[in-house]
Amino acid sequence: MKSDRPTTNRIAWIDAAYDLLIDAGVGAVKIVPLAKKLGASRTSFYWLFKEREEVLDALLERWERRNTYALVLQTEKYASSIVEAMLNVFDCWFDPALFDSEFEYAVRSWSLQDRAVAGRVRRADEQRLQALQAMFIRYGYDSAEADTRARTVYLIQIGYISMHTQETRDTRISRVAQYVAIFTGQPCVPADLERFAARHTARFSGEELAAAQRQMAQEPAIDAGTHRG
Repeated sequence: MKSDRPTTNRIAWIDAAYDLLIDAGVGAVKIVPLAKKLGASRTSFYWLFKEREEVLDALLERWERRNTYALVLQTEKYASSIVEAMLNVFDCWFDPALFDSEFEYAVRSWSLQDRAVAGRVRRADEQRLQALQAMFIRYGYDSAEADTRARTVYLIQIGYISMHTQETRDTRISRVAQYVAIFTGQPCVPADLERFAARHTARFSGEELAAAQRQMAQEPAIDAGTHRG
């Protein structure tokens, strides 16, 4: 007699749920499509989960670990200046292993249909904003300015994600220095940009980095105001 015991584990089911969420939204994350995707029986699902909602909750926990925890860690990472600290945060936007923008978009779309999910998104937003504000305060900004700058950084990036904005690689890297200067009030010099791009060599060619540096040289420096470390 054929056993209904699962040949896959919980992680495989959650991975499959993630794929369906990204590709088609939360409405597609159902037991039968999941089983079909894994080549498993519907009954085998119940060896591992009590109900569909358990998989959905596991997805939200993965999203919180993957995106919120990673962003908070980047704000706390050592940096010698606010510019370097800001570029540490920018790593999230350039490295999907740190911050999964497609996952973020899918969860935010899901939150429009589910009040409980919307509540978790609001809590994540608050935690991320608090972490960004704390980062600015560590580098000498008062709490009011730190709050405004944190919101500017975060809301612009969430806008990028929510609008599904697509940019070419050269456009994206060419804007980094100016974004950093606007967000921090401090200039991002070529050496800062070189160190940042070196962490993302698979995404930016030498030609793209050189073009970004030429653009930096042509643009007027932003008034930094009061110097901060």
